[in-house]
Order: sequence, then C-alpha cells, then structure tokens
Amino acid sequence: MTTQSTSTDAVTALTTAFAGLVATGDTGPVEQLLAPDFRHHRPDATSSTKEQWLDAVRGSLERIDGMEVEVKHVLAADGHVMMHTRRRLPGGPEITVVDICRFEDGMIAEVWEIIEPAAEAAAHLSWWDA
Repeated sequence: MTTQSTSTDAVTALTTAFAGLVATGDTGPVEQLLAPDFRHHRPDATSSTKEQWLDAVRGSLERIDGMEVEVKHVLAADGHVMMHTRRRLPGGPEITVVDICRFEDGMIAEVWEIIEPAAEAAAHLSWWDA
C-alpha cells in the first residue's frame, strides 16, 4: 500500500467515523478506529486512555445533541490526519477545533486536540503581550 492510499484510507476512516458520531451519537465506529493503547492529549498536558476518552465522549452526547459541525479542512501526511472544524451548539457559542490524529497500522494511536471559542480568538492574537 502506498503512502497516498494509506493517507486516503485514514482520512476516509476518520471522517466517516466522526460524521457518524455527530449524526447519530454512535461511538462504535470511533471506538473500532482507536488502537488499544490509544492516548488523547489535551493542551493542559493531561491525557486520557481509550476508555477514559470514550467515557467522556459518551457523557457529552446529550449536551451536544443538535451540534452543527462544519469541516473546514482535512489534511494527511506522514501517518497523521489533521481535521479543522467549526462547531456550534443550538443557540450556543461557536468553537474552532483542530484534531491531529496519528495513525499506526490503520488505527488512531494518538490525538491532540485544540479548542478555541471563536469569540475569544481576537484576544489570543497577542498572547505574548500578557
């Protein structure tokens, strides 16, 4: 399998599982895509295991019911897939999310997630002045 077809397969697997999760709340396809030793990394330097992350996702499903998701970009290179989305809860604020997924043997081994409320973006343009 070539690098190009591997990247295409990873993009297809990720976007299909994510779309299913958002549309139906079914975590099954995402769970099948996660490696047994999966790690989810957060900007606050905490991380979680596969089961911890899935529990958190399942616990949030009711609160995010009706969330609108616009996929802006999906890029793949060197065993990684990056997905940039804009998300909005009904009547709620908009957030921008970047997920960077590292694939290994066709499964997601690690994810790094960055979340920024759109209303706060301008304030973050000069963080170095603080």
